[in-house]
Amino acid sequence: MNARAALLIAGASYAGLQLAASARNLGFEGRIVMIGDEALPPYQRPPLSKGLLTGKSTVESLPVKSEAFYRESGIELLLGRRVAALAPERQQVALDDGSRLEYDWLALTTGARCRPLPVAGADLAGVLEVRTVDDALRLDAAAGGARRACIIGGGFIGLEVAAALAGRGLDVTVVEALPRLLARAVTPQMSAFVEDLHRRNGVRFAFGQAVSALQGDNGKVCAVELASGERIDCDLVVVGIGVIPNTGLAEAAGIACANGILTDGLGQTSAPRVLAAGDCAAFPNPYAPDPALPIRLESIQAANDLARAAASLLVGAPQPYAAVPWFWSDQYDAKLQMAGLMAADDEVVVRGDPAGGRFTVFCLRKGRMAAVHTASRPAEHMLGRKLVAAGASASASAAQLADESFDLKSLLA
Repeated sequence: MNARAALLIAGASYAGLQLAASARNLGFEGRIVMIGDEALPPYQRPPLSKGLLTGKSTVESLPVKSEAFYRESGIELLLGRRVAALAPERQQVALDDGSRLEYDWLALTTGARCRPLPVAGADLAGVLEVRTVDDALRLDAAAGGARRACIIGGGFIGLEVAAALAGRGLDVTVVEALPRLLARAVTPQMSAFVEDLHRRNGVRFAFGQAVSALQGDNGKVCAVELASGERIDCDLVVVGIGVIPNTGLAEAAGIACANGILTDGLGQTSAPRVLAAGDCAAFPNPYAPDPALPIRLESIQAANDLARAAASLLVGAPQPYAAVPWFWSDQYDAKLQMAGLMAADDEVVVRGDPAGGRFTVFCLRKGRMAAVHTASRPAEHMLGRKLVAAGASASASAAQLADESFDLKSLLA
């Protein structure tokens, strides 16, 4: 390998791939090298907690792009290798085999890792997490011989795994430390709908509970012990209590970090010619309750959008991040979609009947549309993204917004 890359990408992730592809599409002609510590090229993550566990996806279907794409785009993949250290002052990185590479631009798209469960017994056999394809394959194999599963964490990953395992006939219990599901991401109305959806599929819940220990039998997990003293018998535990951004390389190199590698809307870090994007990056978001406060958005869309902004910088035509954040989650036959970023004190208006499984929740902030959450209403989700992007004034009354005969498109005018 030559000693220099015009663009060196540390992390074979969604953000890394998007940055490389966007740079090429915008006319970047320099050498691009992407380094990833897994053996696979960038692959789809959503199927790990859904499709692989239900049989709807295979490992072969996971890669985001074909081998031909990388070859034709002139993107070199260095897989099964890891960047061990950065030297921004010399525009150089050290790899895990001791070799070094110089760069003109460096992009850190190192993602995040699962937050470990800090209790006794967390290292027992049968205690798993879902972040990589190997994690998902281990869980799939373990689920085949399990009868009772306990999911620790009522976030998106935990609930998607709960739905998949319940669909396979396992007895599933979800333990959530907060009083409701998805509390940081959706409104109480959406939380209640999701809880009811899971209960109707046989899932049980323990809310407001902390895990004090995991109990084992001959080295394999057999129960989850709660701080209340309650014991949940199980032969499989899936830990989904959030992630930790992979900022170690940046921190060791003196690059500014605070719950993520700090960047601006173009992905620029505090180090010259060093960019960051994806789950490892924290940046001011124009749609956040406080647009000046750097936040991390753990989503494919946010990773891709900041990566596109970073690529625009590489070709001298900077276009800062301005996309509306949006997310989705498939659970059973329901499609949950969120656009914008809610705040706890937003005014909430519900349109439609949650009992029917199809409805929309509007979050209004200072008279404007801040976020739109939908359940199995993809058309209103798409319209909601436009309303949030336009900063649409909620000139309609709450009663009008709740009225399904009211034309929401009129708000765009």
